[in-house]
Amino acid sequence: MKHRVKKIAAVHDLSGCGRVSLNVVIPILTEMGLQVCPLPTAILSSHTQYPDFSFLDLTEQMSLFVEQWRKLGLKFDAIYTGYLGSPKQAEIVEELINTFHVNDDQITITDPVLGDNGKLYKALDTEMIATMRRLIRKANVITPNLTELCLLLGIPYEQYMPIETLKNNLKTISEMGPDIVIVTSIHEKGDNKKTYVVAYDKSAGQFWKVSANYLPAHYPGTGDAFTSVITGALLQGDSLPMALDRAVQFIQMGMRATFGYEYDNREGILVERVLKTLDAPVQINSYELL
Repeated sequence: MKHRVKKIAAVHDLSGCGRVSLNVVIPILTEMGLQVCPLPTAILSSHTQYPDFSFLDLTEQMSLFVEQWRKLGLKFDAIYTGYLGSPKQAEIVEELINTFHVNDDQITITDPVLGDNGKLYKALDTEMIATMRRLIRKANVITPNLTELCLLLGIPYEQYMPIETLKNNLKTISEMGPDIVIVTSIHEKGDNKKTYVVAYDKSAGQFWKVSANYLPAHYPGTGDAFTSVITGALLQGDSLPMALDRAVQFIQMGMRATFGYEYDNREGILVERVLKTLDAPVQINSYELL
């Protein structure tokens, strides 16, 4: 089919309140002209940064989804995974990949959600770190933040990791399986006005860096939005540096559209205000080869 719409299996949770997980994955990838087939891991009344929420675990349903999709003969151009709540859910994701990732034209993107700011998330334990190490072996692209990179490698967290150390660590984790490693939430010592994303392309042996202006605000779901744009851009045929540029600029625009409002930051960035920017050519090429 010459004009076939590419299809993505998206393994994420769904929150009734808050622009996180499937609430940003679906609109972003749909805006980029892709079909999203959600495989929900859980349904929450709101995401977990709210003080109280209801939680419906869908682990048992996940296996049923995979089996029914197999019976339907579905084919996916990409499998994209985010937060997983247990080793059992990770096992089901492995089953999904083994069943549907059948040729080299497909890509698997894993956001190994484990922690932030040097700490493991409260709902997870060290068993989940070991589980995620196994899962990333099956991924083509992974997008850990700096904390998650350190957790996966079993090394101490460094808030300001020297660039040569960072490059060596990206090479080390790529040897575990993924072709492309993208690390977010990087700060350089003495530069409080910038934040960075650094990526390593194993096949090309190249490192790329994209910088962004730092805003003193925290919005849940920006990691989900970032990896969603990366996923969509790669499926549209963008090069890795162009995908990085588009993702960083989208997050910057989303934060600027939100920053300064009298607004509960827990609801996330105002994605709906900047979705249309994904249709426009990138205006500034801010990536650099390291």
